[in-house]
Amino acid sequence: MGGFFSRLKEGLSKTRNNIVSGIDAVFSGFSSIDEDFYEELEEILIMGDIGVNATGEILDRLRVQVKENHIKEPEKCKEFLIQSIKDQMAVGETAYDFENKQSVILVIGVNGVGKTTSVGKLAGILKDQGRKVLIAAADTYRAAAGEQLLEWARRAGVDMIGGVEGADPASVVFDAVNAAKARGTDVLLCDTAGRLHNKKNLMEELKKINRIIDREFPDAHRENLVVLDGTTGQNALNQAREFGETADLTGIILTKMDGTAKGGIAVAIQSELQIPVKYIGVGETIEDLQKFDAEQFVNALFHTED
Repeated sequence: MGGFFSRLKEGLSKTRNNIVSGIDAVFSGFSSIDEDFYEELEEILIMGDIGVNATGEILDRLRVQVKENHIKEPEKCKEFLIQSIKDQMAVGETAYDFENKQSVILVIGVNGVGKTTSVGKLAGILKDQGRKVLIAAADTYRAAAGEQLLEWARRAGVDMIGGVEGADPASVVFDAVNAAKARGTDVLLCDTAGRLHNKKNLMEELKKINRIIDREFPDAHRENLVVLDGTTGQNALNQAREFGETADLTGIILTKMDGTAKGGIAVAIQSELQIPVKYIGVGETIEDLQKFDAEQFVNALFHTED
């Protein structure tokens, strides 16, 4: 895990420069904690892609803590600010229930966000935990999607259903669900087409896939994970909103967090949508997708010396 932490820290360096240097300037530039101090802090957090909603909640919590602990010097409330961001991002006890239950995980997102790659990496992670995993290649529009996924399935050492270009995605999921039941699969991972939010028929298809799983596999634990590209900042938030209207989103996989200055979006998305970030990706290899750890993320963001 140490290796991932250092990669995360390195990956968040641009975000850190974007947010933390500004925050440090506020803490050292003010001699007392007053409205101006809070306003300045608010501006830096919002500019750092943390978003209006999350920033408001973080600062409300900070105000309470400053009062309760009778803090007078700005420098002393920095730790409270960091803790407030951690609290804001905590994933919750039940976030990874699917690891221990028979589950169907639908992975959705627009093209180019690293969706197929995330399915492959997730298959590898679950397989390493001793789970029996099956992949459904239901992204039948993009020519290379099936081949790409097959390569990941081989790498992870798991079976795959589908992958034929032009096949009906819903029928691929139907076959995969029945195969999963017959084989006693623990986790069925479904890759879906890169839906652009304005493509109404693709959204309809997503609903159809959901209905098939509900009908054929009613007892399965369900996860709908949306893959978002961290480099797109506020745009990622809009995508998640769009998908949330079609599918009941249970979590976020945030990719391409290496080398973006918009890492603060991780905080914004969680706060705006009340959906936890469950996995975070900082690179290309299978080890570069890891469970999201709020403590680790915020430490990587703020403590350069960790």
